[in-house]
Amino acid sequence: MSRFWVETVAGLKPYVPGEQPASVSLVKLNTNEHALPPSAAVLDAIRAIEGDDLRRYPDPAAAKLRSMIGSAESLSPEHVFVGNGSDEVLAHLWFGFLSGRPVQTLDTTYGFYPVWARLYGSELIEVPVHSDFSADLESLTGSANAIVLANPNAPTGLALSRKEIEALVATNRDRLVVIDEAYYGFGAESAAPLVPEYDNLIITRSLSKSHALAGLRVGYALAQPELIEGLNRVKDSFNSYPLDAVAQAAAAAAIDDSDWLLHASAVVAESRQVMADGLIELGFEVLPSLANFIFVRHQQLSGARLFDELRVRDMLVRRWDHARISEWLRISVGTRAQADQLLHGVREILQANAP
Repeated sequence: MSRFWVETVAGLKPYVPGEQPASVSLVKLNTNEHALPPSAAVLDAIRAIEGDDLRRYPDPAAAKLRSMIGSAESLSPEHVFVGNGSDEVLAHLWFGFLSGRPVQTLDTTYGFYPVWARLYGSELIEVPVHSDFSADLESLTGSANAIVLANPNAPTGLALSRKEIEALVATNRDRLVVIDEAYYGFGAESAAPLVPEYDNLIITRSLSKSHALAGLRVGYALAQPELIEGLNRVKDSFNSYPLDAVAQAAAAAAIDDSDWLLHASAVVAESRQVMADGLIELGFEVLPSLANFIFVRHQQLSGARLFDELRVRDMLVRRWDHARISEWLRISVGTRAQADQLLHGVREILQANAP
């Protein structure tokens, strides 16, 4: 530990992302990247970038991109904030709206929330999920503290309906509700239509999953202008030019190609069902996911054993040592070919470990 570290940094336990292996032969089903390549329009937009676009600073307001996102959601650009991935957007809003304040989330959810809470001095109240991993809405609603929820939740893939989210928002309009829609686009209802009515709601999204742009790092928030202005104040105090010219052009092209989004999301949903049905037939419990991953456990084989056996067969999934979910695996939805390879590998493992 450096003697120059401040106390907060010394006490941080940074978020650990999923492994990014160097092997090209590994079937990578651990970090929820999209199964398909991005829209061809995105690649065309990147190819159209000229030297002058790189010589000059990008538009600090990302006006074109914000306008396109707003139009897609029937909102004005003033309802939109953009940043380098939804993690940066969430970090900014945590600093701007939640620093030093109690915040509720679930006890089984995205692992970055405790990091931001520690970084910005928030008391994080982790509300236990029910035995089936569903959210305890009664406990969340009964508190005056701000709420941060991933919807669909990670790592479970379970999602709240828009009606359930509205109940959380409407019960106490002096309480901020943050809905992290990182896994938007794979079947869950978005809370975006609620934004014009509620000034205590903010929604964050990423283009990493829904638009297959994990390598580009673009995220955004939807909220009423007063909240967006707060985010802009934070952003401009860190970096006035967060999104480069390439990212802005590519993201705008991705948002504009709504046909690609519909098609790609349907392909993922179909592959997700194939994986889920196949694993259920093999004796797995599979939660009803509305994300681009599934959360599963086997009745006989441990999560650690399955993880290791899959890794030997060049298939990488995700697991955690947390007691509540140590027997569960999170498996990203891949292509149909990858789904078939996964199911074949699991059959081999089960046969090799049969009593």
